[in-house]
Amino acid sequence: MALQIGDRAPDFAIPDQDGIVHKLSDYQGRKLVIYFYPKDDTPGCTAQACNLRDNYYDLRLKGYEVIGLSVDSEKSHQKFIQKFELPFTLLSDTDKKMVEAYGVWQEKSMYGRKYMGTMRYTFIIDEKGIIQDIITKVDTKDHAAQLVKS
Repeated sequence: MALQIGDRAPDFAIPDQDGIVHKLSDYQGRKLVIYFYPKDDTPGCTAQACNLRDNYYDLRLKGYEVIGLSVDSEKSHQKFIQKFELPFTLLSDTDKKMVEAYGVWQEKSMYGRKYMGTMRYTFIIDEKGIIQDIITKVDTKDHAAQLVKS
């Protein structure tokens, strides 16, 4: 069953780019944006990350904590953060537990080839851990504006 608005967000314990484990409970009392993306340093993912970077402090002023997540390694995340000066945490879900718990690990298709991959979905979670919005049609060049509209 897919997650829906109003559901309790699945808990997690996932390392970031520096190996520090983050849990949902770490963000209790704050609005949390978890954006799932397919791969570090690819055109769409870079556009999305840079849009969030450029609007990061405005998002923080509005009370949002921003976290990105892909199945890339911690080392890959470190390079991505350094290359684009990203100010937010990137979680490394190499064992795919979180992408599966949030229902974003799905069959995709490119050039007629089917494969499993991470969908570009964003979850907005309130201060009590309840999903307030799920954005499934992400505008990579203007994602911050989508978050504020939610």
